[in-house]
Amino acid sequence: MARPREFDRDQALLKARDAFWERGYEGTSIADLVGTLGLAPARIYAAFGSKEGLFREAVALYEAREGGFVARALKEETTAYGAIERMLREAVETYTRPGRPRGCLVVSAVASCSADNERIRDWLAERRLMQTDAIIARLERAVREGELEPETDALALGDALAALLNGLSVLARDGVPRARLFALCGLTTRALFV
Repeated sequence: MARPREFDRDQALLKARDAFWERGYEGTSIADLVGTLGLAPARIYAAFGSKEGLFREAVALYEAREGGFVARALKEETTAYGAIERMLREAVETYTRPGRPRGCLVVSAVASCSADNERIRDWLAERRLMQTDAIIARLERAVREGELEPETDALALGDALAALLNGLSVLARDGVPRARLFALCGLTTRALFV
Protein backbone atom coordinates (compact mmCIF):
# COMPACT_ATOMS: atom_id res chain seq x y z
CA MET A 1 0.00 0.00 0.00
CA ALA A 2 1.46 3.37 -1.01
CA ARG A 3 1.98 6.01 1.65
CA PRO A 4 0.30 9.35 1.01
CA ARG A 5 2.81 11.97 -0.04
CA GLU A 6 3.86 14.42 2.61
CA PHE A 7 2.74 18.01 2.33
CA ASP A 8 4.10 21.30 3.58
CA ARG A 9 1.63 22.36 6.28
CA ASP A 10 2.84 25.98 6.22
CA GLN A 11 2.36 26.23 2.45
CA ALA A 12 -1.08 24.65 2.74
CA LEU A 13 -1.99 27.21 5.40
CA LEU A 14 -0.82 30.09 3.18
CA LYS A 15 -2.96 28.80 0.31
CA ALA A 16 -5.97 28.36 2.59
CA ARG A 17 -5.49 31.88 4.01
CA ASP A 18 -5.60 33.34 0.51
CA ALA A 19 -8.66 31.28 -0.44
CA PHE A 20 -10.56 32.50 2.64
CA TRP A 21 -9.30 36.04 2.07
CA GLU A 22 -10.52 36.01 -1.52
CA ARG A 23 -13.86 34.20 -1.10
CA GLY A 24 -14.73 34.50 2.59
CA TYR A 25 -15.51 31.73 5.05
CA GLU A 26 -18.80 30.53 3.63
CA GLY A 27 -17.70 31.16 0.06
CA THR A 28 -14.80 28.73 0.47
CA SER A 29 -16.07 25.17 0.48
CA ILE A 30 -14.19 22.04 1.43
CA ALA A 31 -14.15 21.21 -2.29
CA ASP A 32 -12.47 24.59 -2.93
CA LEU A 33 -9.90 23.84 -0.24
CA VAL A 34 -9.26 20.36 -1.69
CA GLY A 35 -8.57 21.96 -5.08
CA THR A 36 -6.49 24.80 -3.67
CA LEU A 37 -4.41 22.71 -1.29
CA GLY A 38 -4.22 19.62 -3.48
CA LEU A 39 -5.14 17.47 -0.48
CA ALA A 40 -7.92 14.98 0.10
CA PRO A 41 -10.56 16.07 2.62
CA ALA A 42 -9.32 13.46 5.11
CA ARG A 43 -5.82 15.00 5.01
CA ILE A 44 -7.23 18.48 5.58
CA TYR A 45 -9.24 17.30 8.57
CA ALA A 46 -6.28 15.33 9.94
CA ALA A 47 -4.00 18.36 9.67
CA PHE A 48 -6.38 21.12 10.80
CA GLY A 49 -9.27 19.38 12.57
CA SER A 50 -12.05 21.09 10.63
CA LYS A 51 -12.76 23.85 8.17
CA GLU A 52 -13.24 26.16 11.14
CA GLY A 53 -9.92 25.08 12.63
CA LEU A 54 -8.18 25.74 9.33
CA PHE A 55 -9.88 29.14 9.07
CA ARG A 56 -8.85 30.15 12.60
CA GLU A 57 -5.25 29.22 11.83
CA ALA A 58 -5.44 31.14 8.55
CA VAL A 59 -6.69 34.23 10.40
CA ALA A 60 -3.90 33.88 12.98
CA LEU A 61 -1.36 33.71 10.14
CA TYR A 62 -2.92 36.79 8.50
CA GLU A 63 -2.83 38.72 11.78
CA ALA A 64 0.80 37.76 12.39
CA ARG A 65 1.80 38.96 8.93
CA GLU A 66 -0.21 41.26 6.64
CA GLY A 67 -3.04 42.01 9.04
CA GLY A 68 -0.80 42.88 11.99
CA PHE A 69 -0.06 46.39 10.74
CA VAL A 70 -2.36 48.10 13.28
CA ALA A 71 -0.75 46.42 16.29
CA ARG A 72 2.73 47.14 14.93
CA ALA A 73 1.95 50.81 14.28
CA LEU A 74 0.42 51.29 17.73
CA LYS A 75 3.41 49.63 19.40
CA GLU A 76 6.26 51.05 17.34
CA GLU A 77 5.29 54.66 16.63
CA THR A 78 6.15 57.20 19.31
CA THR A 79 3.20 59.52 18.65
CA ALA A 80 -0.51 58.91 18.17
CA TYR A 81 -0.35 60.90 14.94
CA GLY A 82 2.48 58.70 13.65
CA ALA A 83 0.61 55.55 14.65
CA ILE A 84 -2.62 56.64 12.96
CA GLU A 85 -0.88 57.85 9.80
CA ARG A 86 1.10 54.61 9.52
CA MET A 87 -1.90 52.44 10.35
CA LEU A 88 -4.00 54.02 7.59
CA ARG A 89 -1.18 54.01 5.02
CA GLU A 90 -0.37 50.36 5.69
CA ALA A 91 -4.08 49.47 5.54
CA VAL A 92 -4.26 50.84 2.01
CA GLU A 93 -1.00 49.13 1.04
CA THR A 94 -2.17 45.79 2.46
CA TYR A 95 -5.70 45.99 1.08
CA THR A 96 -4.58 46.88 -2.45
CA ARG A 97 -1.37 44.87 -2.88
CA PRO A 98 -1.10 43.63 -6.47
CA GLY A 99 -1.43 39.88 -6.87
CA ARG A 100 -3.10 39.47 -3.47
CA PRO A 101 -6.72 39.39 -2.36
CA ARG A 102 -8.15 42.87 -1.81
CA GLY A 103 -9.44 44.18 1.48
CA CYS A 104 -9.04 42.74 4.97
CA LEU A 105 -9.55 39.05 5.69
CA VAL A 106 -11.00 39.72 9.16
CA VAL A 107 -13.44 42.34 7.84
CA SER A 108 -14.61 40.60 4.68
CA ALA A 109 -14.49 36.89 5.57
CA VAL A 110 -17.96 36.90 7.09
CA ALA A 111 -19.64 40.06 5.89
CA SER A 112 -22.86 38.09 5.97
CA CYS A 113 -23.23 34.53 7.06
CA SER A 114 -25.82 31.94 7.94
CA ALA A 115 -26.80 31.04 11.47
CA ASP A 116 -24.66 27.91 11.09
CA ASN A 117 -21.56 30.11 11.15
CA GLU A 118 -22.59 32.51 13.91
CA ARG A 119 -19.68 31.33 16.07
CA ILE A 120 -17.17 32.36 13.36
CA ARG A 121 -18.93 35.70 12.83
CA ASP A 122 -18.81 36.42 16.57
CA TRP A 123 -15.16 35.37 16.82
CA LEU A 124 -14.19 37.76 14.01
CA ALA A 125 -16.22 40.55 15.61
CA GLU A 126 -14.27 40.00 18.84
CA ARG A 127 -11.01 40.30 16.90
CA ARG A 128 -12.11 43.58 15.32
CA LEU A 129 -13.31 44.95 18.67
CA MET A 130 -9.98 44.05 20.33
CA GLN A 131 -8.22 46.05 17.62
CA THR A 132 -10.59 48.99 18.19
CA ASP A 133 -9.89 48.81 21.93
CA ALA A 134 -6.15 48.96 21.24
CA ILE A 135 -6.63 52.08 19.09
CA ILE A 136 -8.75 53.70 21.81
CA ALA A 137 -6.15 52.89 24.47
CA ARG A 138 -3.44 54.56 22.36
CA LEU A 139 -5.61 57.65 21.88
CA GLU A 140 -6.38 57.81 25.63
CA ARG A 141 -2.64 57.73 26.26
CA ALA A 142 -2.19 60.58 23.77
CA VAL A 143 -4.77 62.63 25.71
CA ARG A 144 -3.02 61.89 29.05
CA GLU A 145 0.37 62.83 27.58
CA GLY A 146 -0.93 66.07 26.05
CA GLU A 147 -0.54 65.05 22.43
CA LEU A 148 -4.29 65.39 21.96
CA GLU A 149 -6.50 68.07 23.54
CA PRO A 150 -7.92 67.15 26.98
CA GLU A 151 -11.49 67.30 25.64
CA THR A 152 -10.74 64.76 22.88
CA ASP A 153 -13.27 61.93 22.95
CA ALA A 154 -10.83 59.03 22.54
CA LEU A 155 -13.67 56.50 22.45
CA ALA A 156 -15.50 58.20 19.58
CA LEU A 157 -12.25 58.91 17.73
CA GLY A 158 -11.15 55.28 18.10
CA ASP A 159 -14.51 54.05 16.83
CA ALA A 160 -14.25 56.44 13.87
CA LEU A 161 -10.78 55.15 12.98
CA ALA A 162 -11.94 51.54 13.25
CA ALA A 163 -14.89 52.36 10.99
CA LEU A 164 -12.48 53.96 8.53
CA LEU A 165 -10.26 50.86 8.53
CA ASN A 166 -13.30 48.67 7.86
CA GLY A 167 -14.48 51.07 5.16
CA LEU A 168 -11.06 51.05 3.50
CA SER A 169 -11.34 47.27 3.29
CA VAL A 170 -14.74 47.45 1.61
CA LEU A 171 -13.63 50.19 -0.80
CA ALA A 172 -10.50 48.22 -1.72
CA ARG A 173 -12.60 45.11 -2.42
CA ASP A 174 -14.86 47.27 -4.56
CA GLY A 175 -11.84 48.24 -6.65
CA VAL A 176 -11.41 51.86 -5.55
CA PRO A 177 -7.91 52.86 -6.70
CA ARG A 178 -5.08 53.05 -4.21
CA ALA A 179 -4.53 56.78 -4.88
CA ARG A 180 -8.11 57.59 -3.84
CA LEU A 181 -7.75 55.53 -0.67
CA PHE A 182 -4.51 57.33 0.21
CA ALA A 183 -6.26 60.66 -0.39
CA LEU A 184 -9.03 59.62 2.01
CA CYS A 185 -6.45 58.72 4.65
CA GLY A 186 -4.66 62.04 4.22
CA LEU A 187 -7.91 63.95 4.56
CA THR A 188 -8.69 62.03 7.75
CA THR A 189 -5.32 62.61 9.43
CA ARG A 190 -5.36 66.31 8.52
CA ALA A 191 -8.88 66.68 9.94
CA LEU A 192 -7.94 64.93 13.18
CA PHE A 193 -4.72 66.77 13.88
CA VAL A 194 -5.29 70.40 12.91
